[in-house]
Amino acid sequence: MKKKKLSINDIAKSLDISATTVSFILNGHAVEKRIRKELVERVLKYVEEVGYKPNSLARSLRTGKSNTIGLMVEDISNPYFSGIARFIEENAYKNGYKIIYSSTDNDPEKTKDLIQMFRERHVDGYIISAPVGVEEDINELIAAGLPVVLFDRVLQGVETDAVEVDNNASTYNAINHLIDRGYKNIGLVTLISVQSQMLGRLQGYKSALSEQGLKEHVVEIPFSKDQENNINHILTFLESKKDLDAVLFGTNYLAISGLKAIKRLGLTIPDDLAVIAFDNHDLFELSFPSITAITQPIAEIANEVITILLKKLNSDPLVTIGNQSVVLPTSMIIRDSTKKIK
Repeated sequence: MKKKKLSINDIAKSLDISATTVSFILNGHAVEKRIRKELVERVLKYVEEVGYKPNSLARSLRTGKSNTIGLMVEDISNPYFSGIARFIEENAYKNGYKIIYSSTDNDPEKTKDLIQMFRERHVDGYIISAPVGVEEDINELIAAGLPVVLFDRVLQGVETDAVEVDNNASTYNAINHLIDRGYKNIGLVTLISVQSQMLGRLQGYKSALSEQGLKEHVVEIPFSKDQENNINHILTFLESKKDLDAVLFGTNYLAISGLKAIKRLGLTIPDDLAVIAFDNHDLFELSFPSITAITQPIAEIANEVITILLKKLNSDPLVTIGNQSVVLPTSMIIRDSTKKIK
């Protein structure tokens, strides 16, 4: 027969004290309620002996805190997002919080469903790389007094904490790196997107070329997790732009698809086509030749995000803390794919 799970009432009955007293002790209110130290020790010793574990949802309803944080990213399998998630999880756990992960797939409807699911789970705070289209849902969280930190991209009409990198400067510097090495016909493979980070990358590319009087060569492809679909779009672009001598890929997964497309066309990197990827990936160091990449400060992004959120979670609810907007610089790992033209 399955052993019955102990309740607070069972503990109170066994110790011949009130259930309210047990609840105060287990929820950390013993000092506030002036409960005797000897009684606190007696209750804690007993619950340890019997292996009592409170129901987390019931506890959150009583205390108003679940000690959980909801983390929503575009794709948790992407090394960039998984790296950030890992750092956030480690820091959160050290501070008494657990993380619940989910991937939005850049789908507004899925993101809305996930936000509702997290609300039903009574998470204490939200960390979101949000697609456009969920502004109203996030504003509802903020209006309800729930702390929200956006990262990787921001949303128009949403006033909350945000952590991102300087996407504009990142691609601007990358294009100038190519120009300095003698490349003149530089393409950009990016996404069809109105998300702030992708628009920033596009603008940096355009600004760098405009300053040098060089022509733009841009292809914007739909977001897709189907790599073959991405490869076909890139193949079509490269075949129509045979005068390109360099290309910047707007994400690491587009770059991986792009490398496969370049190989299928029989082109050689960097002799036929120089390559830069936005976002580093282990494959880029292992590739032959190795691939130059813009790298985002993953640990620093994660640290800023969780520090801001924990500050909000641990603050006096009667004290208003202003929103922070953090913009971090990227760096570029120069490898063999952007060799100087002789």
